[in-house]
Amino acid sequence: MSYSQLKSVCTAAAMSLCAVFAVSCEQQTSTVKSREYEVMILEPTSRKLSSVYSASIRGKQDIDIRPKVSGYITDICVREGAIVGKGQTLFVIDQVPYQAELQTAIANVDVAQASVDAAELTTNSKESLYEQKIISEFELSMARTSLASERAQLAQAKAKEVNARNNLSYTLVKSPADGVLGTLPFRVGTLVSPSDATPLTTVSDNSEMYVYFSMNESQVLSLTRRHGSLENALRSLPPIELQLNDGSIYSEKGRIESISGIIDPTTGSVSIRAKFPNYKRLLLSGGSGNVILPHRQDGCLVIPQSATYEIQDKIYAYKVENGVAKSTIIGVFDISNGREYVVESGLMAGDTIVVEGVGLLRDNTPVKIKKVIKGQ
Repeated sequence: MSYSQLKSVCTAAAMSLCAVFAVSCEQQTSTVKSREYEVMILEPTSRKLSSVYSASIRGKQDIDIRPKVSGYITDICVREGAIVGKGQTLFVIDQVPYQAELQTAIANVDVAQASVDAAELTTNSKESLYEQKIISEFELSMARTSLASERAQLAQAKAKEVNARNNLSYTLVKSPADGVLGTLPFRVGTLVSPSDATPLTTVSDNSEMYVYFSMNESQVLSLTRRHGSLENALRSLPPIELQLNDGSIYSEKGRIESISGIIDPTTGSVSIRAKFPNYKRLLLSGGSGNVILPHRQDGCLVIPQSATYEIQDKIYAYKVENGVAKSTIIGVFDISNGREYVVESGLMAGDTIVVEGVGLLRDNTPVKIKKVIKGQ
């Protein structure tokens, strides 16, 4: 084959390849142009959202019961987990030494009282003799001083009697409040004292329960901005629900009572306390669960999360303008249901957005509408 013939063959092949490539490009362009997308026209609606926070459950009062005097436990009057009333005797500590101490104190009071009576007789006699100028003023003063001393000793003896009576009363360890009894780590015959690290038991007042959970700083700031202040937030927040450890929802609703004004520097969170009624005593102090905080948004714009994409912590959606897709940054509410976003900025009622195939779209891509759905 000559050079001219070879050149003609190569030229023809190149022209054929160009033609094929041009046809392919034309078909691809045609495919892009002809692709159809499902879109949504945004309309104001309402949504009930909820936030879930891990929580710990505590009794309204968890009171450690400790002895005020030392001695051997002679009787345990209750059982673990019993419901007890205020003033009910829980334990008895050996009373014999404290009864003896009280009897001694009473006898000392009687002795001191007799000394006072004798000193009063002496003083009265001295005053009579002084008026008759039989004794000097010094002797009268000494008698009065002796009487004052005896009265002081009587007061001291009476104080010791009161202390002895108190110590004897402390041998009956009583419940300071209504509640449910905890464990009983000590048994009859155990020597106990006020310095023991372990309490005799715990009484939990669980007619109402405190549920503690935490919010991070940004969530508290959002709450404050939404309601104007934490005080307004406490008044405006709706009743909350409690999800128990087994996944069930507690039958009674509670209310948030307090929000700490201090951020924990180690966790960056703010402690919050809610109160739940516990008439059936289903909730136990020391338990755990999840607090469900509801939030209702009225007149909001809601879009599917599948209609968005994220780049560097920013959320985008494709708004359809003049037949093409325009990438738009949107701001969303910090609470979601995991399927939708409540839009706070970037979109308006009446806007049209692409809700399918977002991952394949690019900015300024022509959009042919396949189906129109309305926001709801």
